[in-house]
Amino acid sequence: MKILSIDTSSKICSVAVLEDTNVIIEKNIDDSLTHSQKLMPMIDNILNELNMKLTDFDLFSCSIGPGSFTGVRIGVSTVKAFCDVTNVPATCVSSLEGLAYNTLNSNIESNATIVCSLIDAKNDNVYCGIFENENDEFVQLEDLCAENINEVLNLLNKYSSSTILFVGDGAVYHKDLILEKIANSIFVEDDFNKQTSISIGIAGFDKYNKGLYGDSNSLSPLYLRKSQAERALEGEK
Repeated sequence: MKILSIDTSSKICSVAVLEDTNVIIEKNIDDSLTHSQKLMPMIDNILNELNMKLTDFDLFSCSIGPGSFTGVRIGVSTVKAFCDVTNVPATCVSSLEGLAYNTLNSNIESNATIVCSLIDAKNDNVYCGIFENENDEFVQLEDLCAENINEVLNLLNKYSSSTILFVGDGAVYHKDLILEKIANSIFVEDDFNKQTSISIGIAGFDKYNKGLYGDSNSLSPLYLRKSQAERALEGEK
């Protein structure tokens, strides 16, 4: 199965092509340009490089957030358009689930089955996903949330008897506090804390095999909190 995978939920614009779970090509751009300027040229370059067309794909996989509100909308609207033009199905993957899949490639030696994905949401807030690794697939244990880091660590106390593997830039930012509050905590290497289209593609492949896919109507952004503009209007941080 040939998969075109897109992640625009962070400041990195990431596009990958996979054959099932095997990576054929990946391109990432992290510069001053907006995703609206970067995404389509990246996809066009990849298609030309591989001598492929959109209709050659069997599946599109897209990160639906949480993350950058504008970035997520750009990625989702692009994949929705691709679905409508080609009738190729799509899977939607949260950026938190994508981060959990990053841990499969980590070299951390551990028997940890609980994975906590954290994305920094500023002002000591994080986006959080808690998953259990079941044979290299991830089962969501709690509702995805946007909370103060201390509330998240309180929630994680129920898993304190297990080793918890942390991943994401929120885990990096709050590492000292996590180590103070969670005794059995370990962390992936730096390179695996970035959101990537490869993990979105692999997660999408697993979802497809479970029948969790659809047409363009199945794609919508995942917003766990109000936008910065909405919060500013309401006087929130």
